Amino acid sequence: MTRQEFLRRSACGFGIAALQSLMAGTHHTARATRVIFLFMQGGPSQMDLFDYKPELEQRHSQPFSLALPKNYEAPGIRGTRFFGPISKFVRRGQRGMLVTEMLPHLGGVVDDVCFLHGMHADSEAHAPAIRQLHTGHSVQVRPSMGSWVLYGLGSENRNLPGFITICPALGGDGGTPQLYGSGFLPASYQGTPLGRAGDTTNARFGYLGDAAATGGEQRRQLDFLAALNRRDAERVGAEAELDARVASFELAFRMQMEAPTVLDLDRETEATKSLYGVGEKETDNFGRQCLMARRLVEAGVRFVQITDGGWDHHGKLREALPVRCKAVDKPIAGLIADLKGRGLLDDTLLIWGGEFGRTPFDQDLSQGKAPANDRGREHNPRGFTMFLAGGGVKPGIAHGATDDFGWDAVQGKVHIHDLHATMLHLLGLDHERLTYRYTGRDYRLTDVFGRVVKEVLL
Repeated sequence: MTRQEFLRRSACGFGIAALQSLMAGTHHTARATRVIFLFMQGGPSQMDLFDYKPELEQRHSQPFSLALPKNYEAPGIRGTRFFGPISKFVRRGQRGMLVTEMLPHLGGVVDDVCFLHGMHADSEAHAPAIRQLHTGHSVQVRPSMGSWVLYGLGSENRNLPGFITICPALGGDGGTPQLYGSGFLPASYQGTPLGRAGDTTNARFGYLGDAAATGGEQRRQLDFLAALNRRDAERVGAEAELDARVASFELAFRMQMEAPTVLDLDRETEATKSLYGVGEKETDNFGRQCLMARRLVEAGVRFVQITDGGWDHHGKLREALPVRCKAVDKPIAGLIADLKGRGLLDDTLLIWGGEFGRTPFDQDLSQGKAPANDRGREHNPRGFTMFLAGGGVKPGIAHGATDDFGWDAVQGKVHIHDLHATMLHLLGLDHERLTYRYTGRDYRLTDVFGRVVKEVLL
């Protein structure tokens, strides 16, 4: 029996978990040690937020004259017109980067942000586009990027999950546990959900404690369970799913001491809570999530995801987009400022974005029955904007560009695979070497694609 097999069979797999933690290491010098992913579910409209297009503004309401892709079909786009930005853009930061006036707080921290204006993806539909952003593949079930990061680096805090998703959305287009699942990786690398979508006031880890048992009694129960599973493993062999479940029991036992403290936002000063917009009607929900994310990464959680829904604006864009901007603007700016003030931004990589962007033409789902001001934009994976901050990324720059209308990425193009490769590189991992053998072949987050976007690295 090899040493690895011995550790796998002993203590129901806890030995191999410890070995993997010890073996976890980087392929090169890392600039970031943790990630916060701010997922704007639905597809933010880049030409209304960060990608100002004067030509699009000038042609507003004129018939749309650009060629649509072959077999392109979507409701409400026949006889469509150019749709200019719905708000004014203002120059912010030392380099005078153009940002919508709907995001005044975020505009105040653009000197810490790296915009990726040449993003592009493969699918115009929510579900496959969201899967590609989260897992690298639009169709097949694959491990999420948080699981890959945890698999590659291990956890920094054995008393907390290494990958946490705060208030994940379930249901609707793309709302599925696959987005934080471990796929074919061992189940111990899957994300742990914290709370439910839209309810941060009750965001707690479930099933941590047992009111009917003392700590000592719980310890004896887990030891007895471990003994039973050791006996079973000796008889039939180790099983990864069983090992992961027992390991989760052990983790939950340890979390009882640390998790309540980490999630207690009342330990923060009023000034800090105000920085995130906690206590304010429009920003309280997302502000709490962002503050939780900072406390979690500060406690050693490797990968934290926050999901904000409601960015799918096929109609009533002028009414709906300012509402979403108001909800996230102050919390995100507060998160960046707080991380920087605590010395955490240098080695924390923050990623903001949705699964795709929006079209430069309007969409009329009412088929002419509603006024023009009620129109929105269709999905657009051909060119859109995401942004990065911290973690070894050049601050205060804009990389890449779309055409004069924000329709196609034409310069500095960054595919979702490239984004994943760059994220792993900043964490000290080579995306071509971070592999896992499954069904006879080696898999990786970037599949057979991806390049590191060196132009945005410090």
